[in-house]
Amino acid sequence: MTQEANTVILQILLLAAAVGALVYFVRSGQSVGVRASKRIAFGAFIVLNIYAVLRPDDLTYLARAVGIGRGTDLLVYLLVVSFVFGMLNTYLRDREISQHLTNLARQIAVRDAELTRRENDLEQRLTALEQQATTNGHRPATTEPAATASADEVGTARSTGS
Repeated sequence: MTQEANTVILQILLLAAAVGALVYFVRSGQSVGVRASKRIAFGAFIVLNIYAVLRPDDLTYLARAVGIGRGTDLLVYLLVVSFVFGMLNTYLRDREISQHLTNLARQIAVRDAELTRRENDLEQRLTALEQQATTNGHRPATTEPAATASADEVGTARSTGS
């Protein structure tokens, strides 16, 4: 193959990758939570990548205009800046998620402590009521089904005098 044919094949592959990234970003379920500025920046980045693939000489011209020798160097510098931005964005999002998890863990711990306190309070009240019932001569009521007598047994016990 000639140099020109290899260039065209590479351009097609790079364009397909850029369009694929754009389609994935737009169709991704996570894109709902992404801010509009990030969507615009990513879209512009993809458009610039497509333009650089189709017109590499313009990238070289732009690079020379800003004082960089080659378009490839300019592209590498821009990719480094993009990578740093992406890493910073990931770090900040991770820190935010970590803070949310910490807050949730605190809320659950407080709720569990409150539930435990209420359970202990109810147990103390129940114990006090049972002690009060036994000192007044009443048998404490039990909630177990096997310990409760049926109506027939109660009537039999009353009639025999036991």
